[in-house]
Amino acid sequence: MFMAQDRLPVVQEMIMAETAEMRAVALARLLPMQRGDFYGILAAMDGLPVTIRLLDPPLHEFLPNIPDLEHEARRLKRRARKYSREANVNGGGAQAVAAVTQAQAKVDAALERLDRVQRMIRRARALAEANPMLGLRGCRLGIVFPDIYEMQARAIFEATARLVAEGRDPRPEVMIPLVGHVKELAATRAAVEAVAAAIVAETGRRLPVVIGTMIELPRAALTAGEIATEAEFFSFGTNDLTQTAFGYSRDDAEGKFLHHYIQTGILKENPFAVLDREGVGQLVRYGVDRGRAVRPGLKIGICGEHGGEPSSIAFCHEAGLDYVSCSPYRVPIARLAAAQAALAES
Repeated sequence: MFMAQDRLPVVQEMIMAETAEMRAVALARLLPMQRGDFYGILAAMDGLPVTIRLLDPPLHEFLPNIPDLEHEARRLKRRARKYSREANVNGGGAQAVAAVTQAQAKVDAALERLDRVQRMIRRARALAEANPMLGLRGCRLGIVFPDIYEMQARAIFEATARLVAEGRDPRPEVMIPLVGHVKELAATRAAVEAVAAAIVAETGRRLPVVIGTMIELPRAALTAGEIATEAEFFSFGTNDLTQTAFGYSRDDAEGKFLHHYIQTGILKENPFAVLDREGVGQLVRYGVDRGRAVRPGLKIGICGEHGGEPSSIAFCHEAGLDYVSCSPYRVPIARLAAAQAALAES
């Protein structure tokens, strides 16, 4: 949603904000956009649960890469010099004055754009990380910049309140990403609940407030019992869980050495395509057992590429998961695989 053409400039404005007050202005512009998104989704899914993951990617992903920005800065400097020369050309008459005025306007526009690009370069450098997939993203982002998650929570529950007022049955489920410690979830959960309570007070409507988390780090799986005290559902993010369990960067591994591992028999299959039962699968089983030991009714599923792969779906059934989530084009395969797993068990 944030990458949409009408949103991206506003998201970049939020990222570029140098103070909380400046960020609040950008968030105020994003709020009605997000509220409209969630209203439409919840309306379409009336009476059915909708899991909404709060902002997860690192912020630098919303900015152009630094080399492209530096190239644009050089181009704008050349353009400003060119227009400046045109503005300084001597000449008489109204036509010459108009040309100089027009050239000066172009200089000003180029310099204004150059200033924005240079500020974006500085911000991109400040946000740069050695390993951004393990850096400031997910719930860490929501803890460092709580106003971002508060805006999203307000959008969700304002949309929910509107639908309740219309006699609909919205069922949002808020998912906190990249939790590795129960205190991360406790902090973000409290912030989301505070927003929901405020909207209940504002509207006088009773709203469903269901909050859970993604289990995508080994520590989260190993401490699932603690995390379940703060979560009403788990979704195993098996893409990231595979990355962090193996210590593989997915993009690098698939592009550079996984094919060699498979050809030479080190690995039987690509673990990002077929769930690794012996390693990642054991983390999933452990997380399910520990989570349900604390909260027996805990709803658990997975999201990621494995949710549409038949043998991985069979494993999810064996492990006691309630659902799988997958790309739309994989839904028929996932339904068939889930049915086959149930039949095999019976």
